[in-house]
This record gives sequence, structure tokens and C-alpha cells, in this order.
Amino acid sequence: MMRSFLNFEKPIAELEGKIDELRRLADTGEMNIAEEISKLQTKVDKQLRATYGKLSAWQKVQVARHPGRPHFSDYIAALTTDFTPLAGDRLFAEDNALQGGIARFRGFSAVIIGNEKGYDTESRVKHNFGMARPEGYRKAQRLMQTAERFGLPVITLIDTSGAYPGVGAEERGQAEAIAKSIQTCLDIKTPLISVVIGEGGSGGAIALAAGNSVAMLEHSVYSVISPEGCASILWRDGAHASEAAESLKLTAQDLKRMEVIDAIIDEPLGGAHRNVDDMTARVGDYIEAQIREFLPLEPGVLRAKRREKFLEMGRTGLH
Repeated sequence: MMRSFLNFEKPIAELEGKIDELRRLADTGEMNIAEEISKLQTKVDKQLRATYGKLSAWQKVQVARHPGRPHFSDYIAALTTDFTPLAGDRLFAEDNALQGGIARFRGFSAVIIGNEKGYDTESRVKHNFGMARPEGYRKAQRLMQTAERFGLPVITLIDTSGAYPGVGAEERGQAEAIAKSIQTCLDIKTPLISVVIGEGGSGGAIALAAGNSVAMLEHSVYSVISPEGCASILWRDGAHASEAAESLKLTAQDLKRMEVIDAIIDEPLGGAHRNVDDMTARVGDYIEAQIREFLPLEPGVLRAKRREKFLEMGRTGLH
């Protein structure tokens, strides 16, 4: 499988290139080079630990956007059975950027909603790069209300650079749809577990993330605006994106420290894209633990806890 390396991973790419070359030689039967491959793999692991142990905010943005990072469809395939997609907002149209449906998750029936970015040009265009239109957020509201009606937990997996900013989306009430989706998150009387699996961009993300429990993957990001957008406003130059990323405090570590999120889910060495099966299993373990914690609570208590949690964020630092 062709691997994709980020700019700061060049030393790792060179070492892995040597490993691939040695493996090709080994396949020809000309020589036994297992020991040499093992030594190089040890060097790769050491380099990965050193590199990923000190990523800057901008580098984390790049990791969060890595094309090989597990998508919503990967989590559905790995963690659920009998997934039945539910389409349409019953008002205008279907939105492929936002997927959702009913599934069995580790013995629980649940409603699962999330952004799908797509893997190649064709699928990315189909899913609008994970940027939902108003009908996507209205579909999310419908699915969350369906979950409440049947007493099912809601799982949301967030991975979007933001809501789609096109003229048509604005004409159809993008801001109102996002606001109503946030309101629905806060209103439903069933557990809502949210995980930012890649990018958590602005209102387009929080529309799905006002949950009882909000987690981020170790190298995911969550912010009010993209670093490029912030740089274009403050510096009038997108080249300052790395500076903007530092200022935005958008990393999982920053947000956990500020108590905006509840937990950080560790990624495999070198990022989620290096071991998709391991990453999906870790996310599944987290979600299962949260459902078991929240499902026994009374519906009114669930709703009250969720609302109080977000109100408390606004009180921080005011005393």
C-alpha cells in the first residue's frame, strides 16, 4: 500500500524507504536481511516517538488532516453491525457530507452520526469534503430526536473543517440549522457521546459535539476557525497559518487543560493513520465505557448534566 508522508516526516520516510527496498531484495531470495530490517524498524519507531512526542500545533493540524486517517466509514465498519443508514432531512434533500443511522454497537442499539470526507477525488466530491449543508444538520436533528424517542444512545464522530459556506447553504439557513442542531444536542434526554476523530471546525463541529462526554483523538484539532482562515483575517496572509494554529489553542492537550473536552484518546505510535484497526478499537473502548456510565441515568438527569457542563465553561475565570 502506498504510504503518504507529511513534510516533517521526511527522516521517517527515508528509513521506511530503505526497509521497503530491503524487503524487495528479501523477496527475491538473494539474501537474508531480517536482522537489518529489524534494526531499521527500531530506528523508525525511535524517530516516530521523537517526532510525535513534540509536534507543534500546526503539525497536529496536518496529522488531523492526513488522508489515511480513519474516517467515519472505517469506524462504522469496525465497530458496528447491522448499520442502517437513514437519509434526508424531510425538508429539502439528502446531505452526503453527514452520515447517520441506527446500528448495533457492542451489544447496544445506538444512533451514530458523523462527517465523512471521502478517500479519493470522486468520493470527496460526493461527500463535499465532509462539509455539511443545512439539510445535513437538519438530518442530524431528526436522527437525534429519533434516538430520544426510542431511548437509544447517540454517538457522534466529528471530522470536518467546518460547515459548507456556499451561497446556497446560506440561503437555506445554515446558521439556523447549526443553532438548532446544538439546541437538539442539549435537549435530548438520552446519552450523547461525541468524539473528534480528525478536524473539529467551528460551528460545523459543535453542532454535533454538545455531548455528555466529549473526547478528542490525541492528534486531532478543535477550533473556532481554521488556522488558514484565522491567518487571512488577522495577518491578511495565509502563510501565517502556523502562528495562528499556536494562538488558537486548538490541540487536544490545550482543550483538555482548559476543560473544554473531557478526555483524550491516545493514538497509535505515529498517528491514527499508521494503525487504523488499533485506533478504531481504542475509540470503541472509550465510547462503550461512556455509554455504560451514562445509560443508567434518568433522562432528566442526563439532560441537566449536559446543560450544566456547557454552562460551566462560560463561568470559568469569572470568579
